[in-house]
Amino acid sequence: MAIKDWPEQLRPRERLLSEGANALSDAELLAIFISTGIKDKDALTLAREYLQTAGSLSALLALPQKEFCAMAGLGKAKFALLQAALTIAARYYCDKPEAMAAADSAAIAKRIAKMHLGVLPSEAFGVLFLTAQHTQIRFEVLFKGSINQAAVYPREIVKRALALNAAAIILAHNHPSGAASPSEADIALTERVQAAMATVDIDVLDHIIVGAGEPYSMAEAGLMRTF
Repeated sequence: MAIKDWPEQLRPRERLLSEGANALSDAELLAIFISTGIKDKDALTLAREYLQTAGSLSALLALPQKEFCAMAGLGKAKFALLQAALTIAARYYCDKPEAMAAADSAAIAKRIAKMHLGVLPSEAFGVLFLTAQHTQIRFEVLFKGSINQAAVYPREIVKRALALNAAAIILAHNHPSGAASPSEADIALTERVQAAMATVDIDVLDHIIVGAGEPYSMAEAGLMRTF
């Protein structure tokens, strides 16, 4: 039976409109995104199968294009729609006044970093640029790498911070297939960026690492040196 033939109180779209998006399961939200099923399978059944195959909603959203499009009922159009939706969500969240006003909070910085980096299949390095009052100017991914490394050049971060007239920054990068705890290389890189930014009197407030589970704040862990 097609979803449109279900009782109204069971249809995901109608439930969202009457009860709000938070009342829906991952599968129901995904079914709304998918919109249509295929022969012998409605959108909700497909959504459950996608989640089971990927392991979780986050894992599904992070799939590379080739793997995402290989699933029955999906394709390039759905992949493009998903990437647009994820980017819209990230920009919406980061443009909210309350997020900007609290951009020096580790909790907010973690959330912003996860929004931008949490769904990427390979390693990337971003920077949250802030004003002197620590309100957000913008978040930008500056470097991208392979599955386990990204070449980061402190001088390029300095140039971009000066171009945006930033007074402070928060660094962020992801560990797509591992824990969020920092490596020795992450700590050394942070110190190199801090030293470079100190030459132009720009503070490095934190370095957020996005991986499995809760993002890691080096500032909260007491790993940020003073230059």
